[in-house]
Amino acid sequence: MEKLKVMTIFGTRPEAIKMAPVILELKNFPQEVEVIVAVTAQHREMLDQVLNLFNIRPDYDLNIMSAGQTLFDITSRALLGLNKVLQEVKPQIVLVHGDTTTTFAGALAAYYHQISVGHVEAGLRTGNKFSPYPEEMNRKLTAALTDLNFAPTNTAKENLLREGIDEEKIFVTGNTVIDALYKTVKKNFTFNDKLLDGIDYAGKTILVTTHRRENWGEPLRQVYKALKKILDEFADVKIIFPVHKNPVVRDVVNEELGNLPRVYLTDPLDYEPFANLMNRVDLILTDSGGVQEEAPALGKPVLVLRNTTERPEAVNAGTVKLVGTNFENVFANTKLLLTDADEYKKMSDACNPYGDGIAAKRIVQAILWHYKFVDEKPATFQPRR
Repeated sequence: MEKLKVMTIFGTRPEAIKMAPVILELKNFPQEVEVIVAVTAQHREMLDQVLNLFNIRPDYDLNIMSAGQTLFDITSRALLGLNKVLQEVKPQIVLVHGDTTTTFAGALAAYYHQISVGHVEAGLRTGNKFSPYPEEMNRKLTAALTDLNFAPTNTAKENLLREGIDEEKIFVTGNTVIDALYKTVKKNFTFNDKLLDGIDYAGKTILVTTHRRENWGEPLRQVYKALKKILDEFADVKIIFPVHKNPVVRDVVNEELGNLPRVYLTDPLDYEPFANLMNRVDLILTDSGGVQEEAPALGKPVLVLRNTTERPEAVNAGTVKLVGTNFENVFANTKLLLTDADEYKKMSDACNPYGDGIAAKRIVQAILWHYKFVDEKPATFQPRR
């Protein structure tokens, strides 16, 4: 039997983190699979950090990132670049991940070439096409083009079934982000950053990340004002804030939190130090999707600075709480976790519904089964209780 040509396409740091375990697992089957890695570099520097960490060298790098790029720019450049790559490589299946513009463009390019599509992290939904924007429609449009759906949870599978996706094309695998996390977090990790290594982590330490478009402007300002009040009321609380490089975010952070004592503002961190920083802090406030999945695996309560989430499993499990961006909500819920030991324990001890560290093995087994290289389908992921 000829080797199966599998091309992975991704362009951002979160995609790279979650695709890396799949690429590494595919490479464990050199007799059956030829792995081709294509990146759009929708995000350049942040993508490269992860590629270097996992020692992945792209076979094709479109390098499309440009200053001030719009969704139109990203979509058109990715689509045109991938057209040439697919014409040359002619893979049997293209794997895309998640919900970025690269995800949709990659699936669309494969469809135009009548190439099968596998969607890693399929089935996440909020039900609101503008929240998050543009991710919700990226993943829904990708689903319409997908042949093999790798749903991280049963909830994601149910979302796909409601949209009329054939159950035979859905595999519940767990989320590969947990695979990556377990490979990355180390018990006695030393930060190369002098600022992070010099922080006294005694007392209470809060990690903050914000970047989502729908939160730009006044919503973010409300969050930062709430954090400022927390600092006023709790003398032992410290805040570590890797600040997104977008000036729309950075300017408001500096206005509200710049030069305050016990606030440590840093540039965005590489994945390895960030994962280990999550493991070091007590509480996380974020509007990130990936952090909602990673932190429960580390026993860290998460307050999500959004009104909707496509990851309801951790909300239902009790380790994640949606608080939005309203000043009073953010302040009250943060204060509760800093003062109520029982509430903190309840959230930190909740089970992780997202993965067990072998999602990539299930995904690769599903691909090999589909193409008749192995006889057994992968077992369905079930969260540990």
